[in-house]
Amino acid sequence: MFIPIDFAWLEATMLAAVRITAFIVIAPPFSYGAIPMRIKAMLAIGLSLAMGGAVAPGYENLATGAFFGALTVQVLTGALLGFLVMVCFSALQAAGNLIDVFGGFQLAQAFDPFSLVNGAQFTRLFHLSALALLFSSGGYQIILAGLARSFDAVPVDGVFEVSGPAQLLVDGVSQMVLAAVQIAGPLVLVLFLADVGLGLITRVAPALNAFAMGFPVKILLTLLLAGVVFIALPGLVDALTSEALRMIRGVH
Repeated sequence: MFIPIDFAWLEATMLAAVRITAFIVIAPPFSYGAIPMRIKAMLAIGLSLAMGGAVAPGYENLATGAFFGALTVQVLTGALLGFLVMVCFSALQAAGNLIDVFGGFQLAQAFDPFSLVNGAQFTRLFHLSALALLFSSGGYQIILAGLARSFDAVPVDGVFEVSGPAQLLVDGVSQMVLAAVQIAGPLVLVLFLADVGLGLITRVAPALNAFAMGFPVKILLTLLLAGVVFIALPGLVDALTSEALRMIRGVH
């Protein structure tokens, strides 16, 4: 019994699977630790088989050394794309961390082994809410579409220019910090003014012990104003998804 095997298609699909696996392990929402590794592996295999017909045309079998070199390049490409997506969505986590620090919740910080996030309530709340919105709104499909388009920019047997991704990383980190400040900035300003007001009250009437009274006041302000930020979270996730797609397309 003779079973014909297209080794060019098989090699191209294997290289695509390596890039997709590296991407899924790092990029949200697929990187969440509560998702079983076998599910991630099945997703990577399914996506690579779906991409096999697109990456195989024009591919020629490589020598052993060149094939292992291409494997290394695919790991780096997938990891880079996943890291760019992770940087975009780290803005919400950083905004939650700012709210925890200025709202007085930082004392209750804990490490989440599933999301690998070390933070207090709002840090983990914003992180988990962003992951839930990505799945419920279909944003993960946009991210996967960007990953699929990356094979047109960087073929499985090709390489990418180092200068382009390096500039994207610098821009991504700066945009992440700016987005975090824009998201949490109004709330942080209100909490700072509350601290200033409590300080003035303490100067005028030291017997009132305003700082002891300030903890419940700041917690109440944080809960009220953070609710406004939480209502705007779907729009923020949509904007961050578009930004992640733009950064993926920028790798070539």
